[in-house]
Amino acid sequence: MHVVIGSCISRPTITTITMTDGDYDYLIKLLALGDSGVGKTTFLYRYTDNKFNPKFITTVGIDFREKRVAYNTQGPNGPTGKAFKVHLQLWDTAGQERFRSLTTAFFRDAMGFLLMFDLTSQQSFLNVRNWMSQLQANAYCENPDIVLIGNKADLPDQREVNERQARDLAEKYSIPYFETSAATGQNVEKAVETLLDLIMKRMEQCVEKTHIPDTVNGSSSGKLDGEKSAEKKCAC
Repeated sequence: MHVVIGSCISRPTITTITMTDGDYDYLIKLLALGDSGVGKTTFLYRYTDNKFNPKFITTVGIDFREKRVAYNTQGPNGPTGKAFKVHLQLWDTAGQERFRSLTTAFFRDAMGFLLMFDLTSQQSFLNVRNWMSQLQANAYCENPDIVLIGNKADLPDQREVNERQARDLAEKYSIPYFETSAATGQNVEKAVETLLDLIMKRMEQCVEKTHIPDTVNGSSSGKLDGEKSAEKKCAC
């Protein structure tokens, strides 16, 4: 059974696997956001193909890449439970303003967001707040799963954004922060896996909230109200 779930985290065990078409338990859609030129395309290419291609041209509209992984939650004594086969769709968006309406159209379909800025561009960092405002207005809920990424960490001599600035902003929004490099691969997998872990945990919480008694105080309305509440909060 294939499940496409809107997202509603112990570190997980996540490994790349090879699967035949249709052989997966979950389809998870992630959206990469940020100004043009921050490195979204090269970041996703590094994650899916473990290669760096510095010759990518500016993304026009929307593009996407795919990867299959096995996800297993991590308990205090090691991996626990069933390993789920996850098909990741990683959507690459254009950062230019003229494509903004097209980009926001994909917000509600995404389960998680890789919000990226360029460590060598102070302006791209300042614009993170604008992207956050658009996310809060257009995503599946007011508090979607987001990971903040400062890319191009391999260029320290050109750096304009210090780590403390970025971490303070991430703390303000209560989201994880990673400094990455598509050129070297630094923290690329860790950033995506952290986002996937957040999404899987949110889905797990949604399922738990729907497992409530059929009747409350002799009425059958309790289950329906609980399900509606979970759906509204978690978009499951």
